[in-house]
Amino acid sequence: MEEHLTVGRVAELAAVSVRTLHHYDEIGLVQPSARTAAGYRAYAAGEVERLREVLAYRRLGFGLREIADLVDDPNTDAVAHLHRLRGLLLEQRDRAAATVTAIDHELERRAMGIRTTPEEQLKVFGAELYEVIGSAYPATRRTEPRIAEQVWAALGDARTVLNVGAGTGSYEPPGREVTAVEPSAVMRALRPAGAAPCVDASGERLPFADQSFDAAMAFSTIHHWQDPIAGLREMRRVARRVVVFTHDASDVGWRNRFWLSRDYLPEVAAMVAGRPSVDRLAAAIGARLEPVLIPWDCADGFFEAYWRRPEAYLEEHVRRAVSVWTRVGPEAEQRAVTNLRADLASGRWADRNPELVALDAAELGLRLLIA
Repeated sequence: MEEHLTVGRVAELAAVSVRTLHHYDEIGLVQPSARTAAGYRAYAAGEVERLREVLAYRRLGFGLREIADLVDDPNTDAVAHLHRLRGLLLEQRDRAAATVTAIDHELERRAMGIRTTPEEQLKVFGAELYEVIGSAYPATRRTEPRIAEQVWAALGDARTVLNVGAGTGSYEPPGREVTAVEPSAVMRALRPAGAAPCVDASGERLPFADQSFDAAMAFSTIHHWQDPIAGLREMRRVARRVVVFTHDASDVGWRNRFWLSRDYLPEVAAMVAGRPSVDRLAAAIGARLEPVLIPWDCADGFFEAYWRRPEAYLEEHVRRAVSVWTRVGPEAEQRAVTNLRADLASGRWADRNPELVALDAAELGLRLLIA
């Protein structure tokens, strides 16, 4: 016989009131399937799981009607809900960390006797919040021609290309008909004049008919998606060919090969825990894997780009254009920067990484998924 929890016990464990649970029952949001001998509501395991999802979405600020639509979605199971909730929480954490960074900057300015304008004060909490993270993009996130050549070759003879999670459009192929998808208003605003038309949408729900494009591409973006496997399948649905640039975050060797995550930012391991492996991502769409080497003078300032130029990570504008630094939080960032600066000054970094000097390109786990 299936075990049930009484309404009082559920309320205690979930830190909500019994009245709240009664209300969820009355509106059909979470309805217990049993009653005790005394007539009290009792919840089975599946109902507790649904309640957990409801409470998680509620605490993220969703309204009850929105939550009902989410938890009743027949195409979303418990695992998909967990992936979605994880993505939403990471986004919330990014926003909080960006706000802390902006406040820290204002405190520094005030300590020097500089007052911020009313407009600057409001930007910390307004629509321009992501400029704290993204404003460095045009300066550091440029197209790396050697990687671009590999990506564009993988697109084959595709004439129409969908770029999902397009950002500022650095790797959109010239000479082809490109449509971009980007959910961030800040990133859309940073796209240069003359860039491909850009649609406000997410990778998991592409607003296009089946087989609308010759190819769909995604560059260094799927680690931000709430459900990367669902997004990849959407790309497969709307295009005859799929090309994705990513890395195997689940590979312990990847974390150990790159000195920055190994020696200075161990928090990266916790950040990527639970993400689908690159092999699982490839299997979801029947893709093959192709290694992508990072040239020592890589023009695109993504996380691993400066593997032979460690001094770059000491620069604030370089770090601000990489989401990892915001996600690990200001304390870990400051510790990593302080330790790296000391090791560069003492020569310890060079002693730890002597083999890098002779390399023109590094294999750090970056991959193309080609289907």
